[in-house]
Amino acid sequence: MMESLDFHRARALLEWQIELGADECISDAPVDCYALPVKQPKPERPASEQPPAKPHLTRGPVALAQGDPVAAARQAAAAAATLEALRKAIEDFDLCAFKRGARNMVFADGIPGAPVMIVGEVPSREEDRTGTPFTGPAGDLLDRMFAAIDMGRTHQSAPLYLVNTLPWRLPNARDPRPEDIAMMAPFLERHIALANPKVLVLMGNSACEALLGARGIARLRGQWTRAVDKPALPMLHPNALMRDRAAKREAWADLLMLKTAVDK
Repeated sequence: MMESLDFHRARALLEWQIELGADECISDAPVDCYALPVKQPKPERPASEQPPAKPHLTRGPVALAQGDPVAAARQAAAAAATLEALRKAIEDFDLCAFKRGARNMVFADGIPGAPVMIVGEVPSREEDRTGTPFTGPAGDLLDRMFAAIDMGRTHQSAPLYLVNTLPWRLPNARDPRPEDIAMMAPFLERHIALANPKVLVLMGNSACEALLGARGIARLRGQWTRAVDKPALPMLHPNALMRDRAAKREAWADLLMLKTAVDK
């Protein structure tokens, strides 16, 4: 069997195991994790003999601050003058470990410059596969919701622009940690500035945490607020609506509020 295992089949099997959540390899021989190393580590040199630490890590034209991923993200995002440059900056940002387990970066969908920008949560398995936000069952529901108020991703007169709070799927589909959101928030804020929508729709707790510094979407939804100096309306994510059909009535009320604000 192993003789017929070519490169492409081996890679497909490995990707399948990673998708299931495998993050370690098992060797043929047992490993005693508690055993002391055979060779003791060399003693560190006195501080006076240590070589000077490099103050920056360089990537392209941007100097990324070492040891502070939030500052590095802020520098990289600020240097992006266009959406395409921002996409490249996010792709090149290597200071977040969870990026390595994702298949594709999920950047955006819809029409840049649309009056309504929807900020979702963390890429799902389907979004990770396609590289497009709001795909799969949740995306289908979102499209039907906004079609009911005559809006859509490619609607000629009332388009939408869609992004996620994080551009990569998290390993084992875990919930985002505060440090994950804080690290990628500068890219999200720059994305909003470059797309320049009229209003923001914050769908779910992750979007609210990143742009409002607050959680509790059931309490926040349906109340206009401001995020990055723009009107913002928190709403329940389509995933939540699929779990709680009774909440669709609240979502419909929020959609009507949004429609009224955009048509003014």
